[in-house]
Amino acid sequence: MNRKFWKGLSAVMTAVLVAVQAGYLLVLPVHAEDLVLESPSVILMEATTGQILYEKNADEQRHPASVTKVMTLLLIFEQIGAGNMSLDDTVTISEHAASMGGSQCFFETGETQTVEDMIKCIIIASGNDAAVAMGEHIAGSEEAFVAMMNEKAQELGMVNSNFVNACGLDAQGHLTTARDIAIMSRELTTKYPEIFDYSMIWMDSITHVTARGASEFGLSNTNKLLKTYPYCTGLKTGYTSEAGFSISATASRDGISLIAVVMGASTKEIRNSEVCKLFDYGFANCRMYQDESVLGGGEQVPVKRGQEEMVPCVPEQMSFSYMLTKEQAPEQITKEINYSELSAPIHQGDVIGEAVYYYDGQRIGAVGLLAGKDIEEISYGFCCQEVMYRLFFLKKGTAQQENNQSG
Repeated sequence: MNRKFWKGLSAVMTAVLVAVQAGYLLVLPVHAEDLVLESPSVILMEATTGQILYEKNADEQRHPASVTKVMTLLLIFEQIGAGNMSLDDTVTISEHAASMGGSQCFFETGETQTVEDMIKCIIIASGNDAAVAMGEHIAGSEEAFVAMMNEKAQELGMVNSNFVNACGLDAQGHLTTARDIAIMSRELTTKYPEIFDYSMIWMDSITHVTARGASEFGLSNTNKLLKTYPYCTGLKTGYTSEAGFSISATASRDGISLIAVVMGASTKEIRNSEVCKLFDYGFANCRMYQDESVLGGGEQVPVKRGQEEMVPCVPEQMSFSYMLTKEQAPEQITKEINYSELSAPIHQGDVIGEAVYYYDGQRIGAVGLLAGKDIEEISYGFCCQEVMYRLFFLKKGTAQQENNQSG
């Protein structure tokens, strides 16, 4: 019997070793009540839906340190996406940017770098000088860029955030929360998934070109979870003596994307360990419900007083996603299509209804339904034209029928 026991144990250990060597993580079931976290403020969000899966003091204002750079990166990618800037654009380092302390890439005043290399410096090496230089490049000054950061925070509903600088150095009034960090991290990663092309880089380098010549500068990712948690995809670490150890980390597995924020941990090891606990909890207890076709296609909605009697309907987004816990059954999700009573004029893109989703009778989300084309209102001129058109073709048709009969 002992021999069988040890043989079975050996087989289990071999399977574990193979899984680890292959880069897989064995995720065991974890319950929320079993999550014992030392960090003072944490949150776990599912990125696709924005659902909160776990939180602890998530609205407590704290210094974010370099996790601030998530907002800096969001504004950078917005500028690129809007066509106001390209990855190949040249950025000139100002004296102010070069003077930044803390983590830096040691740029000299007047040195130039491409936007793409500056993004690498910000997200891989957490360069404060790079973050400030990019803020100046976009807005003209760090102060103007900080105003953009705070405006974007308000737009996203980050009601407990106030930024004072572009890089995260401790400053009076420079505060945010775990929930707000998750919100801006979700905005960055879902709207600009190309951020992962940079956040997953383990090591890279840039070239300093100054009056003394050219020299290579190595970049090493501050997010060590990329090597210790196999599903980690980024995102941004932070540390100052006042803020403690913080992070906004992302991970993806089996169609589920998670954002875990930890603020104020006392050590780097605690921060990283607790992010892994949150990810394990999320992956073990959640699964994604996906309706790939909000509408079947070809839907038409009646229009009163329109030059056309029906308007085609298109969904605002083609699919709907919702995060289910392991106790929830997808069969309990139902969908109801509701249309407004429409009168012309209708403009393409007008909201004319919604597809509402319910779980066990409780509303869990909706997708807007939009008009697929313009429908103009019936006018006097249109009515006259319609009457003349019908009279002409009616008379022509009657004459043709009489000719056919006589022939």
